Amino acid sequence: MKIIAVIPARYASTRFPAKLMQDLGGKTVILRTYEAAINTNLFDDVFVVTDSDLIYNEIVSNGGKAIMSIKEHESGSDRIAEAVENMDVDVVINVQGDEPFINKKPLEQVIEIFRNDNEKKVDLASLMFEIKDRPEIENPNNVKVIVDQQGFALYFSRSVIPYPREENVGVRYMKHIGIYAFRKEALMDFYRLPMLSLEASEKLEQLRYLEYGKRIRMVETDHGSIGIDTPEDLEKARKLL
Repeated sequence: MKIIAVIPARYASTRFPAKLMQDLGGKTVILRTYEAAINTNLFDDVFVVTDSDLIYNEIVSNGGKAIMSIKEHESGSDRIAEAVENMDVDVVINVQGDEPFINKKPLEQVIEIFRNDNEKKVDLASLMFEIKDRPEIENPNNVKVIVDQQGFALYFSRSVIPYPREENVGVRYMKHIGIYAFRKEALMDFYRLPMLSLEASEKLEQLRYLEYGKRIRMVETDHGSIGIDTPEDLEKARKLL
């Protein structure tokens, strides 16, 4: 099974423009993310795929591998699909460019799903962890996910799901971590299918997979990610170095 990591890296960000090129302890955010992915030693190859000459040159000038997008893309999955369309790979891991503190264990967890999926029931695998703090649960920047008894995603939302109409019934709130593992076939299907209303409304690309009947196996992890969505997040990240 050939497994690669691809880091979609868009220069323009709605909440925090140019965040991937911000300084984080002497290196840019995107370079730290790329190096963190390499250092896991889990992948046959690691690429950054970008629409930006600045990001492309940042990776290549530091000895890394980068691919320039040919088309404009609405989502990271579209950007990755274009990049890997002609590659001979089985599983593609989407590592978010704004998560420079990724570690090995959660990536191993999503890879293991495919190693054990002999019947190919899983199209995608992704990660979640429990959040208990009410402001964290209500924060629309934190994407929540609910799953069935087998751990397959039922829905993702920026809203509070499930809605707590009845308290004290044992509901756990799970935050989605934006690391995906795709079978290449599922990724290419996504690339060729149009966006539908749920994805357009929530601005969450994973909903396109659910709307077209793909099965996303969620894995609970205790390794919460540290994404950089805002300038405040960047300041928090700098304190961790």
